[in-house]
Amino acid sequence: MALRKIKRTSHNSDDVKRLQQQNLRTCKDVLNRSTLELFKIVGKSQSSVEALIRNVSLLCAPKPCTAAQLLEKRKLKTSTRPFFATSLPDLDKVLHGGILIGSITELAGPAGCGKTQFCMMLSLLSTLPTEMRGMAGSVIYIDTESTFSASRLVEMARNKYPDYFNDEDRLKNLTENVLVDFHSTCDSLVNRFQELEMDIISKKVKLLIVDSIASLVRKEFGGHLEYNMAERANFLTKTAALLKNISESFQIPVVVTNQITTRLATTSRDFQTCNAGNAYATVALGNTWSHSVNTRLIIEYVDSVLRQVMVAKSPIAPFTSFYYTIQSAGIVQEKDSAYHYYGTDPTVQRIRVRTDVF
Repeated sequence: MALRKIKRTSHNSDDVKRLQQQNLRTCKDVLNRSTLELFKIVGKSQSSVEALIRNVSLLCAPKPCTAAQLLEKRKLKTSTRPFFATSLPDLDKVLHGGILIGSITELAGPAGCGKTQFCMMLSLLSTLPTEMRGMAGSVIYIDTESTFSASRLVEMARNKYPDYFNDEDRLKNLTENVLVDFHSTCDSLVNRFQELEMDIISKKVKLLIVDSIASLVRKEFGGHLEYNMAERANFLTKTAALLKNISESFQIPVVVTNQITTRLATTSRDFQTCNAGNAYATVALGNTWSHSVNTRLIIEYVDSVLRQVMVAKSPIAPFTSFYYTIQSAGIVQEKDSAYHYYGTDPTVQRIRVRTDVF
């Protein structure tokens, strides 16, 4: 909340411009200044400065509201529907319609399972008109590993919707509505999140994708020094707060990808679930990040062709699994592949990785 832009307050626009000229752009920037400093910047009476502080504080800490008010607010902001369909029938069914709008959804899994393919397919779907279950908007696709492929996006569109995308103008419209950003540092990524507001409004963005956060975290905070761990936790907390603010303020789905990590078995149950040795693969970034995402989908290998997506965390769906394959049309669910887990804690789910040797 402290990172919200002051231009969203109901305060006098001239005062806001003066603050921005002094590089005071967020609630945090303003509230970190003393009353005297703000008085010098605004150049008005003490009552005006007090009103400014009050308005910024209200933006930073909004009034409590009832569940009925939240529901009504969501209905107003999501004029079409509160979910974004993934085109995987059983997954959409168990998620009550698809990815929840106004929330953070994580795709986690080992390399080569189709995380980027999934993200590109979602990018394609969000640009489709509403009558095709799309959101008729644009996408901001933040790429930190240089894995996005425009040619693959076009191939996916032509094969998934051949009748609709037989028109070159529609293909051009698709590619123009997928806005790709490349970022190679954590600071660059955070700065981009803080400046997204204008792009979301002006370009009618309906979906934000971050592929991936884990790659930057591992590169910059890869050591196990106490300083690195503290900085890592601060970055993840700040990133999660920014993404939650974006998703809730603009009522758009945010999709992030995550990698896997190897952990040593420390309990008897850990040893029982390990296939070999005393280590197992699980989702990266730890508990700090895990508690920040609303929905977690884990994808993993079944064999050289078949993959599996699991609903490992969701406020509305049971712990369920589906098989899928990666085809020219994107991610395609296998028929009659859904099944539920019973008596299993999804938070300790071990992830299957590729074991064949090339």
